[in-house]
Amino acid sequence: MELSFQKSRAENAAATGDTLLHQLAVLLVGTLFGIVLVKSEVVSWFRIQKMFRFEEAHMYLVIASAVMVGALSIYLIRKFQLKTVDQREIQIETKPFQKGMIIGGAIFGMGWAITGACPGPIYAQLGSGEYPAIVTLIAALAGAYTYALLQSRLPH
Repeated sequence: MELSFQKSRAENAAATGDTLLHQLAVLLVGTLFGIVLVKSEVVSWFRIQKMFRFEEAHMYLVIASAVMVGALSIYLIRKFQLKTVDQREIQIETKPFQKGMIIGGAIFGMGWAITGACPGPIYAQLGSGEYPAIVTLIAALAGAYTYALLQSRLPH
């Protein structure tokens, strides 16, 4: 059974180009991104608290610049029909508005304000030694699990 699993994993890796070198590159980029998050203080609970209290513009400027970079990236991808490193076509699908987005966004925002973290920075907080973020991680996982259980009964 174990050899079958390893063979299947190897075949899957070959099919997706998921090599050890590729995985190390992804780990390196993720680590560097985490360092940038910590050094720019966007994972700082105090910065996030000040944002929600409208005491400083640091986080608003970071978010605005991220939105601008994202919008410019999508524009360039569509205009020049850019491809991935593996030469696959990039497809950006538009998503229709759903009324559940308002409720979900409000819940997300409240969680962000209370905990000082959205899902991505939780790992950077843990990596920088802010161990109370373990509670945030557990709550985020519980929220995702609860959503999965209730998904069919929620407005979409």
